[in-house]
Amino acid sequence: MIIAVIGDSSCSPEQAELAETVGEQLAERGATIICGGLSGVMEAVCRGAKSRGGLTVGVLPGEDASMANPWVDIPIVTGVGYARNMAVVKSAQAVIAIGGGYGTLSEIAYALKSNIAVVGLNTWSLSLNGQALDAVIRISNPTEAVDKAVAVAENKVGSV
Repeated sequence: MIIAVIGDSSCSPEQAELAETVGEQLAERGATIICGGLSGVMEAVCRGAKSRGGLTVGVLPGEDASMANPWVDIPIVTGVGYARNMAVVKSAQAVIAIGGGYGTLSEIAYALKSNIAVVGLNTWSLSLNGQALDAVIRISNPTEAVDKAVAVAENKVGSV
């Protein structure tokens, strides 16, 4: 089971704490974490996962594996910049979005376009023509976010 965790490379202490807890809990549930491999939310989720013996994959925008944060086990060097966002989400059975900037928004869009569930913790809300969309599953705490993402991923893995 592979879960993508997405968020900005600069984040608040609260977002970092959420991400670290998500990483810990995903590792405890046996999920492999894939992310953009850099700092901020990505670093915090990897740090949390590694504290519980989890496996982390970082899909890097640049051409140098040393760009990866210290908690990435498997750095994937792409040299394609933000285009790597598609690889991050399409490699996962579910996505957890924590906060985030425009890069995170693009990852949410790629996931939704690919029918990959997005669980949101204090992240983007979407609307169309002034009407709120419920495309992102809004969750208020890390445990519920992990439970939902794992349930979705297990259903996808079981149906493949």
